[in-house]
Amino acid sequence: MTNYKLVLLGLAAMTMIACNKEAKRPTTYSVPAFDKIQVDQYLPAFEEAIAAQKAEVEAIVNNPEEPTFANTIEALDRTGLMLDSIQGIFFNVLEADGNDEMNEIAEKVSPMLTNLQSYIILNDALFQRIKTVYEQRESLNLTAEQMRLLTETYKAFAQNGANLPADKKARLTQINEELGLLSLKFGNNVVAETNACQRFIKDENLLKGLPESAKAAAAEEAAAAGHPGEWLFTPKRTSFTPVLQYCENRELRKQLLMDYTTRANHNNQYDNKAVIVREMELRIEKAQLFGYDNPADYILADCMAKDHQTVDAFLASVWAPSLEAAKREAAALQQMLEQDIPGAKLQPWDWWYYAEKLRKAKYALDEEEIKPYFELNNVRKGAFGVATKLYGLRFEQVTDMPVYNPEVEVFKVTDADGSLVGFLYTDYFPRAGKRPGAWMNNISPQYIDENGVDHRPVIINVGNFNKPTAGNPSLLSMDDVETLFHEFGHALHGLLSRAHYKSLSGTNTPRDFVELPSQFMENYAYEPEVLKTYAFHYQTGEVIPDELIEKINKAGKFNQGFVTTELLSASILDMDFHELTSAENLDVNALEKASLEKMGMIDEIIVRYRPTFYNHIFTTGYEAGYYSYTWAAVLDADAFAAFKETGNIFDHETAKRFRHLLEQGGTRDAQELYLEFRGKEADPANLLRRKGFIE
Repeated sequence: MTNYKLVLLGLAAMTMIACNKEAKRPTTYSVPAFDKIQVDQYLPAFEEAIAAQKAEVEAIVNNPEEPTFANTIEALDRTGLMLDSIQGIFFNVLEADGNDEMNEIAEKVSPMLTNLQSYIILNDALFQRIKTVYEQRESLNLTAEQMRLLTETYKAFAQNGANLPADKKARLTQINEELGLLSLKFGNNVVAETNACQRFIKDENLLKGLPESAKAAAAEEAAAAGHPGEWLFTPKRTSFTPVLQYCENRELRKQLLMDYTTRANHNNQYDNKAVIVREMELRIEKAQLFGYDNPADYILADCMAKDHQTVDAFLASVWAPSLEAAKREAAALQQMLEQDIPGAKLQPWDWWYYAEKLRKAKYALDEEEIKPYFELNNVRKGAFGVATKLYGLRFEQVTDMPVYNPEVEVFKVTDADGSLVGFLYTDYFPRAGKRPGAWMNNISPQYIDENGVDHRPVIINVGNFNKPTAGNPSLLSMDDVETLFHEFGHALHGLLSRAHYKSLSGTNTPRDFVELPSQFMENYAYEPEVLKTYAFHYQTGEVIPDELIEKINKAGKFNQGFVTTELLSASILDMDFHELTSAENLDVNALEKASLEKMGMIDEIIVRYRPTFYNHIFTTGYEAGYYSYTWAAVLDADAFAAFKETGNIFDHETAKRFRHLLEQGGTRDAQELYLEFRGKEADPANLLRRKGFIE
């Protein structure tokens, strides 16, 4: 069989063919030979792969036979395998281990890929073939998945310009090309500002209250930067978060929070305000080309929510109880602040510090007391163990596969019957070339080819957790533990995929559904029986004691007003940008200010993502989509309730149904899938109860 391997260009793939014991279907996988890849090989590889996909599309267009599902719809889905492989390698490395040379290549490649997309989506001859098949769909005796592929393909073309007149198609191509470059520029500016901002502390007295582990990490960072004997803090979360939580020095807390929240907003070469204005001008123009008033409605047409009114109403319904909870929390923290500084007013840089003190006072819960039980490798084993109990999966570390950075680890994932599920790469530590945050990506997707061979997926989880120091392993905060479980949930969605078509496999679902599998996994992180499987003290090996587990669970609803309000305010801000009908005279900071005033945001909380570093909506394709985390939270709380109702969080039959949901990817309507799993609509009360907003 054919495997796409650019051996001459160095983008070689290691390939295996096996047999799925249960389904008797041959399986294959391809993993990148990172040790053979040279940076200067990427551009010619992209050029070759783009030319190859164009030739594949031309073969469909020029086929003299009448259009059929097989020779048009299926054939189109199977184009671009070579390009998929290259993109899966290049963009994962760019985001996780990039450099200036990679950024320059990305700037060259971005318009090439945009032009290819326009060449395909605006190809009238191709669309006419698709339209012919679509109009015959009811008489074709298609399977449910085939019908889904046909309708999604037709919609993708129609919603991306296939029905536009020639002049508007040409303009759409220009818009998409410029948006691609602006997205790259936005992300590069955020990374550059993050890396450039360094605060060196010379006086250890300024760090009073900071845990020794955080001080050790800061000292190592300073030494590596050429400042031995000092402590370095940056706007990376692993660096500044411990200061916000524990450092007594109020001014240092303020400086570091401001460093983080003002990135790319300094009227310098990395300022993103003009980038945002131009992106919004183009997004509005693009939406209006399709007859929509604003980008939000254009984007949401293909999501579960359908329109901005539905999203706004949903966010408002959760915002009110969240804000009331945040106000109660702020009042409690204000009292604690006044005990230390009479007459002082609670500020955003005080919240984490006094919340940590209140948590200790109210629940006797000190995160530094818990951290020794959350050693990174053990937490990952705990997440793997949940997948084993739920779905029968096994994870075996593979040490002989090449990786793009020595910190990357690889795991072979097999099913209960020993058949191959896929491969999982993990890359957990911050570095200069890695963008902030945590994410899951495909390196190569799952699909079944024309010969019936199941190509198993290769998935990556990336994070920015604390690096090990000379004295300590990587110890995770409670937020980090949830993040690891969250991204692993995305990974399972990709790994368990059983779709025939790559465009419908894995996480290729509506954006307001894709967060369900990830947030569902978070529910397991602090369940007592799960904690007992992974929370071992890194020095003594002692399992986490029952009294600490009890404290964690009692404190589970603590500070949820802050957490939810911070998240929702970012979601509302996203919608306010994308409900604009004009970007004329757009002032980015003024829009943010007006948005916060409209929602009644309290001064003591800063929105989670301020516009100039809001990567989700200006680089990663989550525009008018950040609400999906809360939308999916309603689903995940309800889904976990389905397990709780059985009295067993690993109930076999419920897990079997949920695995089936994961396996379907985007092959069926998301609402239909959820109803099939749950048997009824998701109940928002499960989320509000989990957060402690209602009894």
